[in-house]
Amino acid sequence: MAGKGIGARLLRKEDDRHLHGRGRFVGDMAPSGMKEVAFVRSPVAHARIRRIVKPEGAEDRVFTLDDLTGVKLIRANSKLPTYKPSDYPVLATGKVRFVGEPIAMCVGDTRAEAEDLAQEVVVDFEDLPPVADMLKAREPGAALVHEQWGSNIALETWRDDDIDAVAAKAAFKVTQECRMARQAMVPMEGKGVLAEWDERQGQLIVHTSTQVPHLIRSGLAEHLGIEERQVRVIAPDVGGGFGFKCVLQPEEVAVCWLARKTRSPIRYLEDRREHLTAAANAREHHYTVTAYTDQRGKILAIDAVVHVDVGAYSVWPFTSCLEAAQAGGNLPGPYIIPTYRVHTYTMATNKPPLSPYRGVARPSVCFAMDLTIDAIARAVGREPYEVRLENLVPASAMPYTNITKKFFDSGDYPESLKRAAKLIGFEAIRERQKKPERDGRLIGVGFATYTEQTAHGTSVFSAWGIPLVPGYEQAMVRLMPDGGLEVRVGVQSHGQGMETTLAQIASEVLTIDPAHISVTHGDTGLTPFSTGTYASRSIVMAGGAVSRASKILVERIMRIGAHLMQVGQADVRVADGRVVGPKSSVDFREIGRVWYKNPEELPANVDLGGVEVTTGYRPNPDTGTFAYSSHAVVVALDPDTGVVELLDYVVVEDCGTMVNPMIVDGQTYGGVAQGIGTALYEEVPYDSEGQPLASTFLDYLLPGATDVPSIRIDHTVSPSPHTEFGIKGMGEGGAIAPPASIANAINDALRPLGAEVNRTPMTPKRVLAAILAAKARKSAA
Repeated sequence: MAGKGIGARLLRKEDDRHLHGRGRFVGDMAPSGMKEVAFVRSPVAHARIRRIVKPEGAEDRVFTLDDLTGVKLIRANSKLPTYKPSDYPVLATGKVRFVGEPIAMCVGDTRAEAEDLAQEVVVDFEDLPPVADMLKAREPGAALVHEQWGSNIALETWRDDDIDAVAAKAAFKVTQECRMARQAMVPMEGKGVLAEWDERQGQLIVHTSTQVPHLIRSGLAEHLGIEERQVRVIAPDVGGGFGFKCVLQPEEVAVCWLARKTRSPIRYLEDRREHLTAAANAREHHYTVTAYTDQRGKILAIDAVVHVDVGAYSVWPFTSCLEAAQAGGNLPGPYIIPTYRVHTYTMATNKPPLSPYRGVARPSVCFAMDLTIDAIARAVGREPYEVRLENLVPASAMPYTNITKKFFDSGDYPESLKRAAKLIGFEAIRERQKKPERDGRLIGVGFATYTEQTAHGTSVFSAWGIPLVPGYEQAMVRLMPDGGLEVRVGVQSHGQGMETTLAQIASEVLTIDPAHISVTHGDTGLTPFSTGTYASRSIVMAGGAVSRASKILVERIMRIGAHLMQVGQADVRVADGRVVGPKSSVDFREIGRVWYKNPEELPANVDLGGVEVTTGYRPNPDTGTFAYSSHAVVVALDPDTGVVELLDYVVVEDCGTMVNPMIVDGQTYGGVAQGIGTALYEEVPYDSEGQPLASTFLDYLLPGATDVPSIRIDHTVSPSPHTEFGIKGMGEGGAIAPPASIANAINDALRPLGAEVNRTPMTPKRVLAAILAAKARKSAA
């Protein structure tokens, strides 16, 4: 349909049901006879379990790991040579390793009844010294999270270019230390699972809030010890995922075991305290970056040491390797780094396992690298904007393979930065800073530029050695008897609008109005296999498969249509859901009628696959397409209180060809809001005993509507030469740059005071502490 395919700002199909409260989530499902589950969770970070005492008379309603016959411990393996695997018990056995680790499962007719039962379970602990800080975890004599390892290092990686030779001729050496706090992901819907045994199908039917239904089916079958054909996973509407819902959750395994044992529907819904303290931790990184530059600030070499706190266990299937592997490989970002040395340490601590979170390591590496760029600028006495511009990979170098073998397929990084500077009014801000503000606040401006590797495929994931590696993404398209279209894909939408964008891609090829295209996803019983939705892959991979399948289908439709009009196939085309010939046309409804109801009218050489096509797609090369963006922000900072206000925010974004620009903008707005949370508000701190200090929204702060400024978005378009229609992924991008750009703006405002912040969140307390420390240094001098 003209104006409704790729590039159209089409309203999302999903919004009608969601805005009218007609969505269907796990929490909306309550089949007859359903029981509910609550978990007994560890109140201590590290201890041996001496014994577990079940309430008298409730032994058949309280389950420990010993009761879960046939259930395997969760083990996420990797082929990386220094990786140390850890067995992650579905329910704790032997000892507990973080506050909130599930120890026993209690079942009742209601959640309240199950929680009351959980209160009666007694667990006798022998306390062990906790490991609460990733840097101290490396010190000699530190307690061990997993004694069999002999240390707390879960993975160690390195790259050793000859830094010394470069350092000897460098004009400047700049060292920047920074730290990103541990966060929770806080989707609107926490994890939820409802499982029941279908006697007719001989299947475990699992409704679970997940991004990766096919992976969860594989994981459940493996850890329950049953065949995959005996498990059907259905992801209903999902209220946000952000990476948290792309791993196998211990609660999913426990609930599914119980449903199979009892033949009753069993449901578990995570509450917000569980979410904050026990499940969805992410982000915690520490960087020491040393840059060697010439007189102008052109980078000659980067030497970095990276620590990542991954908590007590490795999540399945992505393992604890993911963050550090991404950090080491992505730290150079969009900058030309001729020489690079990096050493990464993946550290186990007595905290919840680290889960992938929107951007996986890239917000942290952008934070580290772009703070380093500004530090270089201060050292050489130039504008950070100019130093950043000089170090970016130029458009003339594209396609460009960087120091860590990242293949930048297309783009103009300097142009995005120039546009951001113009839109934010950079020169006017510098003029404004020359005069004091009437209210005494300090004005600052900051920039950050990043690349986002999207839709990386087999070659990248196989190098990480994880258990399940993505391959060809498949899609099925089927012309219906009435001329409509059904599309089936194995990916799962959890807010991205894929029911709309995948319909637009099919419409672009087949010319059927998207209103007459239905997209089925998230059901292993109905859709082709897929590793799911993560890493900004779905619109490239599933969209590419839908495009390829639609192109095959359109040829079949044209063959039938040409036969019905008695003209050659070369003489017809499709337009507005019709096969158009030289003098007449046939609509797709007629094609459907002939195939389904009157096959005697078909041509003799008809393809026996008919009007249904399933095919696969993978870009070549499959190392990923690189979206990118530059962010610019203006802040006002009160030096007496440390309070920061965002006055203006600009994003110049490039994700190749935009399928639906409105959805691209929406993804960017949401990502920036999350990035503002990372920068200024969100943190799950732990005390020295491994106790989480933010277990409710009284302590865990999220940005509200008044904390997010009016974000202005501009686009450049550099189509990828390696994907269908030149599409790149972009789902994580908005969240990557805000911590770095906001930190640089704050430090720009603090520059007259000689203060600097380098740790998220940049709370008033931390900003004020930096100001007071700077004043103390001046007094001491």
